[in-house]
Amino acid sequence: MPPLDFKEILEKLSAHFTPWQRSFQFWVRAVDIYTGYKVFQLQVSFVKDAQKQVAMWERQHEFAADKIYAMCSDLGGFFLKVAQIIGKPDLAPAAWVRKLVTLCDQAPATPFDAVQTLLEKELGQSIGDIFEKFDANPLGSASIAQVHRARLKGDKNDIVVKVQHPGVQHLMMTDIRNLQAFALYMQKTDIKFDLYSITKEMEKQIGYEFDFTREANAMERIRHFLYENNKKSPVLVPRLIRDFVTRRVLVMEYIDGIPILNLGNEIAKRGINPAGKMAATAKQNILKSLTLAYGQMILKSGFFHADPHPGNILICKGSEVALLDFGQVKDLPDQLRLGYANLIVAIADNDPVRAMESYRELGISTVSKCPNEQQEMLRLAQTMFDTKLPPGVAMLQPFSEESSIKKISVQAFPEELFSVLRTVHLLRGLSVGLGINYSCAEQWRPIAEEALYQAGRLKGIEHKTKVRRRSYLRRH
Repeated sequence: MPPLDFKEILEKLSAHFTPWQRSFQFWVRAVDIYTGYKVFQLQVSFVKDAQKQVAMWERQHEFAADKIYAMCSDLGGFFLKVAQIIGKPDLAPAAWVRKLVTLCDQAPATPFDAVQTLLEKELGQSIGDIFEKFDANPLGSASIAQVHRARLKGDKNDIVVKVQHPGVQHLMMTDIRNLQAFALYMQKTDIKFDLYSITKEMEKQIGYEFDFTREANAMERIRHFLYENNKKSPVLVPRLIRDFVTRRVLVMEYIDGIPILNLGNEIAKRGINPAGKMAATAKQNILKSLTLAYGQMILKSGFFHADPHPGNILICKGSEVALLDFGQVKDLPDQLRLGYANLIVAIADNDPVRAMESYRELGISTVSKCPNEQQEMLRLAQTMFDTKLPPGVAMLQPFSEESSIKKISVQAFPEELFSVLRTVHLLRGLSVGLGINYSCAEQWRPIAEEALYQAGRLKGIEHKTKVRRRSYLRRH
């Protein structure tokens, strides 16, 4: 009888119980944060002084931010993505943003010996046979993978090697299912929005991220589209090293730049006035490049990079923008792409009738009892699908009593549209972070009208659209 391998037995037991431990940790912490806010709402309702209420809310948000940060940091994995989604300055309280923004690309790194073992297994050769040099310290580590700088033998240019964390997929799927259960509870009690469909789309999209061959194909497809449809691509996309791509390893060119979160520090380091004209122009150019790229991807192609959080955006020389990490992409069917184009025109033109038509076309089902239903439906579209904040507003409060989401119940929301919704909200977060309040709908209107024109769906605005279309094509 062979001797028992106690180390192997312990590893199997740990793998079996870890999902249960994570589920327990999530529910204990989520319920604590949720009930804390419910109790606080009751307490603050007895305070009549508005300034005291504001101060109390700020303290409550700071208290909750520490708990949310601890949960996302301790559990890691999928909850780092949750932090990216909710930690945006246009949506979350400032106290949350200050804490959660620091979690970008701060997942624990996999030890180098485990990285080396996985690499050599996936590529079928030793690291020394493939690479002239390989930095053992990762450039960054995120929820699913980490990246290392390296150089192939016989090459003069540096590359980036993306390596998947071993064993992370099973744990992330457990996390998503817990979030789905929490979303079901929230939409039945506090939030009149189809949150469950959103979490189902998240489950599908994140499941795709574990196949790096799919990511490689997406990166090549988007790179080809942007480079072929513009005199100069609005964003840089890394060139793939196709010979070294597997399901868990991805190799691409190295692009030199700084994370967009570090832009303010870089401006200050160069002695540029952050409030001056030069800094403002650089920020506007960055946002213009991102907005144009996403407008073209979503409305013209339908196939788009669906994860523009700050950790995936580099700022390069001359304010050029590089887009990284193509694990989350979305391919919209033409019906949804054109329906969204119609909604963009409605938002840009402040047209509530057209907005309601677009809802029906997109399959967004709503129930409303408010007297000014059409205007509230337009406001809801602006809240969900535009980046512009109302005058004097620094942060949207979509779940306040005065919000359109409270006045209009969204009973059905197509899962496929969540990626568009999330992309717009991430762009809004970036614009707020850069101190620029703008409407992506207004910027995208020429592209949307071009898409509708190509599909023969302009309905009486042909002349206006042709003029805009000619202007748009001349610029690009």
